Amino acid sequence: MEHKDHMLLAVKEAEEAAAMGEVPVGCVITDAEGNVIAATHNLTETNKDATAHAELLAIAEAQKKLGRRLNGCTLYVTLEPCPMCAGAILLSRISCVVFGARDWDRGALLSNANLSHTFLGADLQVLEGISEEACEKILKDFFARCRESKR
Repeated sequence: MEHKDHMLLAVKEAEEAAAMGEVPVGCVITDAEGNVIAATHNLTETNKDATAHAELLAIAEAQKKLGRRLNGCTLYVTLEPCPMCAGAILLSRISCVVFGARDWDRGALLSNANLSHTFLGADLQVLEGISEEACEKILKDFFARCRESKR
């Protein structure tokens, strides 16, 4: 599978989140061989937990399978990780993050901060813009529906 294929799995997770009324962010983690070891989406509203971001849930799922350190793993997420998620990504030693859409408000890998090279001497590879249009569309559509429902 290629990056785009794994990102499409993350988009499907984001669609599940949207259907549940969650902010539509999906995440997939693959091991060093490219096998999917975790697939999750935001559950902050469902779990009533501000930390139930897709990335944190996926990291926890992957660590149950591989242990604390996720060296060689790639994290695919539809939206650029926030500072909390970026910290968890670095602490878990994920090797590569691939994201679709930038988060111009809270993004912590490229948009507002670059934690990928400054924290714990990490050398995290970051790729952006994979399936960007699909990732942006699901977010825009979700927030448009939210605004419409408030009228």
